[in-house]
Amino acid sequence: MHREGTPVGGTGGTDSPEAVHGGTAPDGTRDTARSRRPVAAALMLGMGLAALDGTIVATAVPQIVGDLGGFSVFSWLFSGYLLAVTVTLPVYGRLSDTFGRKPVLITGIVLFLAGSLLCAAAWNMAALIAFRVVQGLGGGALQGTVQTIAADLYPLKERPKIQAKLSTVWATSSVAGPAVGGLLAAYADWRWIFLINLPVGAVALWLVARHLHEPARPRPATRPRIDWAGALGVFATGALLLTALVQGGVAWPWLSAPSLGLLGASAALAALTVAVERRAAEPVIPGWVWRRRTIASVNLALGAMGLLMVAPTVFLPTYAQSVLGLGPTAAGFVLSVMTLSWPVSAALSDRVYHRIGFRRTAITGMTGALLVLLCFPLLPYPGAAWQPALLMLLLGASLGLFQLPLIVGVQSTVGWTERGTTTASVLFCRQVGQSLGAALFGAVANGVLASRLADAPVTGLPDGLDAVSHALENPATLSAAADHLRRAVDTAVDHVFTGAAVAAVLALLVLVFLAPRRFPLLKEHETAAPAPQD
Repeated sequence: MHREGTPVGGTGGTDSPEAVHGGTAPDGTRDTARSRRPVAAALMLGMGLAALDGTIVATAVPQIVGDLGGFSVFSWLFSGYLLAVTVTLPVYGRLSDTFGRKPVLITGIVLFLAGSLLCAAAWNMAALIAFRVVQGLGGGALQGTVQTIAADLYPLKERPKIQAKLSTVWATSSVAGPAVGGLLAAYADWRWIFLINLPVGAVALWLVARHLHEPARPRPATRPRIDWAGALGVFATGALLLTALVQGGVAWPWLSAPSLGLLGASAALAALTVAVERRAAEPVIPGWVWRRRTIASVNLALGAMGLLMVAPTVFLPTYAQSVLGLGPTAAGFVLSVMTLSWPVSAALSDRVYHRIGFRRTAITGMTGALLVLLCFPLLPYPGAAWQPALLMLLLGASLGLFQLPLIVGVQSTVGWTERGTTTASVLFCRQVGQSLGAALFGAVANGVLASRLADAPVTGLPDGLDAVSHALENPATLSAAADHLRRAVDTAVDHVFTGAAVAAVLALLVLVFLAPRRFPLLKEHETAAPAPQD
């Protein structure tokens, strides 16, 4: 048996950057760290665009609604973008394996910038939502292809460094998004939220076009065929399922006709899509993604991580403001400390998985995350801000040790022609887990609140988590009921974190019983891009 962390057949190529392209860069020159810097910069800019746009709109919603109207449907500014990103991830992954990373990434950047320009010119809420979907179509290409190119450019030994940089950019952009959006909406105009994407995206586009050189691929015996039927099936199935998850319990009750109809239609479309994919010569989601234990287990484990991430990212700010009485800035800081420890832990994870392997490293990280999540309900009421902040610091360190080894490990088990599809499947499962978690934990929180408020000392109190949070912004009007509401929110968030701990247990069960003990890593030259053709 080979030692996990070392490619099958020896160490060939893992100790030097040249191994990425078999000793030469795609343009025939020596592949040095300097030649990769412009591309790495482009990847970081692209990742920043995708991460920033997911959060920057949030704080500008009042200004947008005040200008365009459409308060009843403004949530689709976020849902539409999320839907487009999620359902296009597997499609772009397959296209990048078929036609190369560069054209897919350039197409994604162009779509994203076109969507940004259209959003800035939107004349009503319906147009803005439609243009946000265009942005999401580009965002799906950015997220998946950036991660794939990073794995293409850097050998196994160096991959944690670039992945840690990308994680840092993602975390920083996600945290800075609300602040930047608020400043632009307050002191400029909400349309600048989208216009600032243009210069950043233009620089990323120029760097990719100028410095990313892919080798000429061997001419295939037959012309590549795009599985448009499968792509449409994946898109339609994902759109219906995520719409049901995002809007269920919000726009309509879970057991209402719209929810049941959407869930039933998505199940029927899923069955039809599977049948179409089985017949396709080059399916968008090939069956081997789920037949290989390593890829299937990583997909499920990352899906469980997406599920548990909803607890800190969605519910912790509400807890910090409603229970601890913090302002929005201080509440954001309680969450943002997680982004400090995550990249550091990810960058250092290679020192761990080279010693004990990818699977054991991920198990160690998720075990730490489980302990942190179980500690949250034990916090005193109301407690001090440093207590959840400390837990978030530990949670970020644990998840950095969990996620990166799995992504790096699974990318190293496939060749260049399968890496895009594999990476996209991992990110797709994580996104679906987050959508499922938002729906599931939202229902849990609102259910707990409803039961706690049933015996409130006064009547006429709000009955939903968002409504309670808004009411507690002015506690003087609630008199004696304010403390009851805070305790109700505290209990609801405790239940959510308990649910997140269950998701952590599911991830551990997948790693222990499904994931192989040693990832079947390929030699570095087997995972690299094809050699340049004469």
